[in-house]
Amino acid sequence: MPMRVAFSCDHAAVHVHNEVMEMIKSSGTATSVVYMGPDSEQSVDYPDFAAPVCEAIQKGEVDMGFLLCGTGIGMSIAANKYKGIRAALCHDHVTAFLCRNHNDANVVCIGERVCGLEVIRDIILTALTTEFSHGERHMSRLSKVKTIEEHQRC
Repeated sequence: MPMRVAFSCDHAAVHVHNEVMEMIKSSGTATSVVYMGPDSEQSVDYPDFAAPVCEAIQKGEVDMGFLLCGTGIGMSIAANKYKGIRAALCHDHVTAFLCRNHNDANVVCIGERVCGLEVIRDIILTALTTEFSHGERHMSRLSKVKTIEEHQRC
């Protein structure tokens, strides 16, 4: 089912943002896609660009987000600080499939320096076309994650 998608990156991946946007738009899997910056290769701080994607998901403005940086690690750490965000660092087709099918990830983080454009394309298309299985064991685990999130004080 088509979804609303937000995408952002840091300076390490900004040079592929046009290709990623076009790929998402042409895939037919998204009803809308919004790019949330940056617009140059000038050094930026990844938390500043993870924030608008995560906040858009929290507000219900988009259904899913993609965050790219050099390794994907920084974006993943930043995104997982937001309540209700289940960000997964993916590096191939299998991790993209499982993060959606088993973990209902709503943010996919990717390392541009680690994966390259063809693998990024596969990760994104896999994530966009894979649905959560809703299996009892997966629902139980996500419920436990939600309980941790609700009781943790930061």
